[in-house]
Amino acid sequence: MTEFPHGTPVCRTEDVRRIEALALAQPQPPQLMERAGLAAAELARDLAGGSGKPIVVFAGPGNNGGDAFVLARHLKSWWFDVSVHFTGDAQTLSHDAAAAFGAWRDAGGRITTDIPPLQRCGLVVDGLFGIGLQRELTGRYAGLVSAINEAHAPILALDVPSGIESDSGRVLGCAVRATHTITFIALKPGLLTLDGPDHTGALHLASLDLDAGALVPPSGSAIGSGVLRRSLGRRPLNSHKGSFGSVAVIGGAAGMVGAALLAGRAALKLGGGRIYVGLLDERALPVDPVQPELMVRSAESALELDTVTVLAVGPGLGVSAQSTALVAKALASSVPVVLDADALNLLATQESLIAALSRRQAATLLTPHPAEAARLLGVSTADVQRDRVEAALRLAAIHHAGVVLKGAGSVCAWPDGKWAINTSGNPGMSSAGMGDVLTGICAALLAQGAAPEAALAAGVYLHGAAADAAVAAGRGPAGLIASEIIDPAREILNREVARNS
Repeated sequence: MTEFPHGTPVCRTEDVRRIEALALAQPQPPQLMERAGLAAAELARDLAGGSGKPIVVFAGPGNNGGDAFVLARHLKSWWFDVSVHFTGDAQTLSHDAAAAFGAWRDAGGRITTDIPPLQRCGLVVDGLFGIGLQRELTGRYAGLVSAINEAHAPILALDVPSGIESDSGRVLGCAVRATHTITFIALKPGLLTLDGPDHTGALHLASLDLDAGALVPPSGSAIGSGVLRRSLGRRPLNSHKGSFGSVAVIGGAAGMVGAALLAGRAALKLGGGRIYVGLLDERALPVDPVQPELMVRSAESALELDTVTVLAVGPGLGVSAQSTALVAKALASSVPVVLDADALNLLATQESLIAALSRRQAATLLTPHPAEAARLLGVSTADVQRDRVEAALRLAAIHHAGVVLKGAGSVCAWPDGKWAINTSGNPGMSSAGMGDVLTGICAALLAQGAAPEAALAAGVYLHGAAADAAVAAGRGPAGLIASEIIDPAREILNREVARNS
């Protein structure tokens, strides 16, 4: 996924419409369609290069089609061989789109009624549908999407690949699989999460010379590497292990001890001062032979330690009366708690635990995958995936907690209505134990003094960035395992925090 500076605004459709309306209400309103078409044309020129092959532009019936006409006009003026396949009715175009259509015709541009042979072109431009699409693509438009996807050329999508729902990343029947997407004014959540990243290709942002965040303060943003520098400062020379907190990982029932150890190892190597691993399995070894620095003991005794400053509860916890009692005790504590895996499953079924969570004064972070989020919300996994941002926001509001809804484009949300989408990570993370490592990372950041919001966002970004580094080193994506991303995460954190000096 393309990374953007940390904090780059991400706007849902309603916010983009508000930004456009405010910009156009200015005494000298900007020509947004002209700006968008020019920005897209400049990118298209770079993508087409000097091959001399024709460029085919698909222009739809709305303003996305108007952007496509402006793009085509500029490319023609630069002596590219350009044709436009227009799917709309010139009589029903908006004022700006009709002007773009007329300018294209006045420039001698040609409009085709049949789909040109895309196998021989140098670039295909998808300007069929933008952020306003809400219906599934069928019939004629499904055929056009199929033809575009089968082109033997780069595909540039304007604003959003046609068929991708801008707010959620859902595929509406079918969708263009672009090699590049240029989006306008602000990033859109549907480009960053769910199916969006698989259809967007390399993502480019054209602000159109608007300060989107100043016009409409965004509730959403992108999580980038800058979050690491904002989460922790450099360590003082005059410090000791107690300066960096103590984490207790609670989990590791019979057959699942490895989950708790993974979380503990991650917390240790990401900077926690002391790490306890409290296991439910009484037959487990009293030491981690791979990481002997971990202090292994029973789950009950780990919860009773008065030196613990952060609790990480859930990795390998299991669902039992004993594990329920442990979660209840953790929620009754006065220290920050990270809840994952079976701790979330217990929370979804035990009213007493929900009540205990609502009484907490210290910070709580929840790290569900979509199925766990569905159980917590009492809906289906498909319902959660239908609008990942909204699902994460609902969980944060209901439980008064920071939430990360894991998956492609993990969504972080907070009770105040703010949300952010992570831009790191890759398919290699689809393997067992990855969530346990994330839990340990977030707990370690909390233990070292990161604010809860920063610990969650930084932990999620760091988790994905470490997986990206592992893949770049040849250790994935196929066969990447959770324990392999702990060391890259440590390296990235130390490198980024060092830049604070």
